[in-house]
Amino acid sequence: MWQLHQFALCPFSRKVRLLLGEKGVGCELVREYPWEQRDEFLDMNPAGQVPVMTDAARSLRLMDSMAICEYLEETVDKNAMISGTAVNRAEIRRLVAWFDTQFFADIVAPLLHERMEKRIVTKAPPDSNKLRAAMKAAVRHLEYTDFLLDRHNWMAGATMSLADLAAAAQISVADYLGGIDWKHHEQTAKWYRGFKSRPSFRPLLSERMEGIVPPKHYDDVDF
Repeated sequence: MWQLHQFALCPFSRKVRLLLGEKGVGCELVREYPWEQRDEFLDMNPAGQVPVMTDAARSLRLMDSMAICEYLEETVDKNAMISGTAVNRAEIRRLVAWFDTQFFADIVAPLLHERMEKRIVTKAPPDSNKLRAAMKAAVRHLEYTDFLLDRHNWMAGATMSLADLAAAAQISVADYLGGIDWKHHEQTAKWYRGFKSRPSFRPLLSERMEGIVPPKHYDDVDF
């Protein structure tokens, strides 16, 4: 059976978990805090990053969320998440890359650093200027997702794709950390409400990061 080494607020691990859920692939979750730099984990992945997915019985070890997702797409026939024409697949991959790089760098990474890492690792107070900058970036980026969802029901087209899973993973972590003001983003909020109701997403809503309490609306599917 697969084991997924991850922690609750890792958006890249969330993306993999959502894909596993949509494809009906079981896995055992193994909590791993990469900042602890455990020797056993570094032996597994010298880069010291999660997610890492392993299957000891088959001597398989997969690292990097996109590599894991591509592997699952190639080996599990159920619910393809990178599908359609070559142009469609290129657009899905473009948006996955945008959420994983731009959205993460501008919003999720600073929120994680200020509201999680400083609290848990360095015991330092958050920088209010950086938090404001992240929340301002969230407004700008959600205007773009509103634009995408004005054109069709899902981020990359008429059907759900890996782009939606990547978006839900990043947005949910930002939402947990109080970095999103949902006012004036009804298109994205409507999409997110629907996503929160999916069986693949419900386990994420019930998880909590030790010492960090999400906003009251976080696990409300009708926020």
